[in-house]
Amino acid sequence: MSLIALLTDFGLDDWYVGVMKGVILSINPAATLIDLTHSVPAQDIEAAGFALLASYRYLPVGSVVVVVVDPGVGGKRSILCAESGGRSFVFPDNGVLTELLDRDGFEKLVKAENQEFFLTPVSSTFHGRDIFAPLAAHLSLGVEMGRLGPEVTEFERIRIAGPEVAPDRVTVRIRWIDRFGNLIIGCPSGMVDEMSGKWGGVAIDLGSHGIARVVAAYEDIERGRPLGIIGSSGYLEISIREANAAQTLGLTLGDTITLRKP
Repeated sequence: MSLIALLTDFGLDDWYVGVMKGVILSINPAATLIDLTHSVPAQDIEAAGFALLASYRYLPVGSVVVVVVDPGVGGKRSILCAESGGRSFVFPDNGVLTELLDRDGFEKLVKAENQEFFLTPVSSTFHGRDIFAPLAAHLSLGVEMGRLGPEVTEFERIRIAGPEVAPDRVTVRIRWIDRFGNLIIGCPSGMVDEMSGKWGGVAIDLGSHGIARVVAAYEDIERGRPLGIIGSSGYLEISIREANAAQTLGLTLGDTITLRKP
């Protein structure tokens, strides 16, 4: 498998993503490259981890996934490579894979130290080009992960605040905002089902914007009205039919939403 998927906070205004792809194709011209997203908010490790969690399982087994959201570039943080769920991951050891590896575990984890697989010289500001991209390319060519560096058993974790649960309400944070302005919150579909069964429904408290209900499809709500819907990520999303919920509601990443008994 020569499929390499990229997830970064680089955006597309600069040459960074294109250069990474050039490095990969210089090493493995047969590689197939997929952009998961390059729109992770700058240096937002938690958002990057959530974007990865929502997307990686749709990649073919054998894929190599490169995650470059790396505020500590050039510093003391390590670069790790992991095998998990039949896929390989190349990522900075800064907690970005906390949720994925805690949920799915890993078959192998190595600290990438073998400079034979780096570009030289290595820039202190662009490890995506000089380390992450070549590591991914070599893995896609079948280089055994153990050749990249010593095996380790621990990785950096970040604390991710979960839902705050009370008898009659649950408070959850906004984990991602897509380009349509939909607010993806930290409430998986199973939790919605559980609350709905216990309460006889779920009300979404939007403060001065009123109460929204959970529906099966956008057409179940009038245009311009807020709603809750289980999105393709498997998490509850707060949307406004044919409008931008984030802008209309004045909400952003990390803000909280309260779900309560109707």
